[in-house]
Amino acid sequence: MNKITIVGANSYIARNLIHYIRTNIRNTELALYDIAEQHIDGQKPYQQINVLDGNEMKKIDFSCDAVFVFTGKTGSLDSFEHYDDFIHINEISLLNIIQEYRKQESKAKIIFPSTRLVYRGKEMALKENEEKEFLTVYAINKYACEQYLKMYHSLYNIDYCILRICVPYGTMIQEAVSYGTAEFMLSKAKNGQDIVLYGNGSQRRTITFIGDLIRILYWAAGSEQCMNDIYNIGGEDYSLYEMAEKIATAYGVRVKFQEWPKEAKIIESGSTVFDSSKLDDIMGDQARIFDGKFSKWIGEQ
Repeated sequence: MNKITIVGANSYIARNLIHYIRTNIRNTELALYDIAEQHIDGQKPYQQINVLDGNEMKKIDFSCDAVFVFTGKTGSLDSFEHYDDFIHINEISLLNIIQEYRKQESKAKIIFPSTRLVYRGKEMALKENEEKEFLTVYAINKYACEQYLKMYHSLYNIDYCILRICVPYGTMIQEAVSYGTAEFMLSKAKNGQDIVLYGNGSQRRTITFIGDLIRILYWAAGSEQCMNDIYNIGGEDYSLYEMAEKIATAYGVRVKFQEWPKEAKIIESGSTVFDSSKLDDIMGDQARIFDGKFSKWIGEQ
């Protein structure tokens, strides 16, 4: 790809993607946008934009090969308290981007990261067409965005690729860390605090090291086969207890259990382990072997 536009360039995943491209990919031009005055890592060219202002979308350069959309607000219970922010930042922003994309008559592929939280949790590996369930405003925001892309493709032939992510962890840039499950546990352990799990910690997750996640995102953006469809990104399969136990052992703390708070239990999705065979089959020999990455990452911290 000769040129890539990244909207939401200060996000955790975006910062790692920019680092990956600048470090490993030659002759690729980047156009970066976010609401802050400057890019956190000083990357350029960068422009400040407000994605909720349709007029400011004119600043975005859509004359590119791919547009990564990393704008978004994450949260579970918080999405009920601040539903207006979640609807605007997660949904209206994407629609504003698409509208300007159309005005500029872009032919770029839109890359949209989605979430495990669109699935009804089950004790089985989940394929992309498994039953959906929306327990939070945030979850239905992400599914709505998936549907918007599908609608606009059907009506206006806009190309897209949706990549569902379960639990990312790690970073290739100092300070650019996820606020997800693994980092939360690690932060507790590093401070000498025991790791506390609700219930028995039996819920399972697919966890993906950020280096693998970024490589897959970049590859999918340039693939003519990953087009106008939804793909699960794979990784390693751990229960929350197994993750906590590995980290606790490394730092000499304990894993403790407590009863579920009422609201947290109601919105808990259960086990979400991804079947990523759809994407893996397309990638073929380029599919990453994930085994052992999590243990190695803990040892490097």
